[in-house]
Amino acid sequence: MDLFLNAKAVRLRSHHNKYFVAEEDEESVSQYRNGSSKNARWTVEFVPGLETIIRLKSLYNKYLTASNQPFLLGMTGRKVIQSLPTRLDSSVEWEPIREGNQIKLKTRYGNFLRANGGLPPWRNSVTHDIPQRTATQDWVLWDVDIVEIQIKSPSSGDQPSAPPHADSLNFESTSPSALSAQSGRYSRQESSYSYVGSPPKSEGRMVYYHVADDTGEVDDEAGEGYPLSFRGNDVAELTHKIREETGLEDIVVCTRSPLNGTLFPLRLQLPPNNTDVHVVVVVPLASEAARSFAK
Repeated sequence: MDLFLNAKAVRLRSHHNKYFVAEEDEESVSQYRNGSSKNARWTVEFVPGLETIIRLKSLYNKYLTASNQPFLLGMTGRKVIQSLPTRLDSSVEWEPIREGNQIKLKTRYGNFLRANGGLPPWRNSVTHDIPQRTATQDWVLWDVDIVEIQIKSPSSGDQPSAPPHADSLNFESTSPSALSAQSGRYSRQESSYSYVGSPPKSEGRMVYYHVADDTGEVDDEAGEGYPLSFRGNDVAELTHKIREETGLEDIVVCTRSPLNGTLFPLRLQLPPNNTDVHVVVVVPLASEAARSFAK
C-alpha cells in the first residue's frame, strides 16, 4: 500500500513486461509493450474510511472494474473493464498487496488482477482470478511506476478526497449491460506528463515468432510474428521464455531453412550481435508433421 500513498497517477507493468492500458472503446482493457501513452496512466483514488483500498481511474474517467462476467465460457477468469457505475461499490475497489518490489491487486472478493499470456484470445488480455497453475503465479504481480505525485495541502489530511464507498450485494449491477467483445487498438499518442525515473530501456534482441496450427502449418501472411525481447544466445532459455509467454508447455522452437523454407528444430545458439531472429513454435503433439521435429 505504501507504493500508492503519495501517488496521484501510476503505470502498471505486468510480468510479461507489458503495460496495463485502457482501450479506446472506453470499456475494455489490455496489455501493450509501449507504456508511453496516456492510456497507460491510471489515476489513484483512496476510498474514505478504507485506508488499504484504492480505486483506479482511466484516461476516460472510468473506474477499473472487476465484473462478474466470464472472460471465456467454461474458464475461471472474469472480465476486467472500465465502467462508471451510478454507485461506487466494491467492484471498483482494489487492495494493493506488496510482494517484494511488486504488488498484487486484490478484489474485495479474493480474486487478483491477472495479466494473461498465451495464444489469442488470452494474449494481452487482463482478467481477475485466482491462479491455480504454478506457471501462472507470477501473472498477478505488477510493477508500479509513479508518473505523478500527489501534492497535499496541510488542511487536506493524509489522503486525497474521493467519492464515498457504497456497499452493494448486487455484484453485476455495476457492469454495463452490453460490452464490446472487440478490443480496439489503444491510442499511441505520446504522453505530455513526466515520468518519475526513466522509462525502461529495451535490451537484447527481438525474437519474432509464429505458432504453427494443428496441422503444423504456419500462416506466412500473419505479419512478421509476435515480438519478444530476449537477452542472450541460448536456445533453451529462449524456449523457456516462449513457454512463459504463450502458456504452452511442450514446444519445439524451429527455424526456416533459407534454401527451401523447410522447418527444422533450432539446436545451436542464436546468431551473435543481438541480431533479430524469426522462429516458429511447434507443439509436437499437435500434428504428425510436428512430431518429427521433436525427434
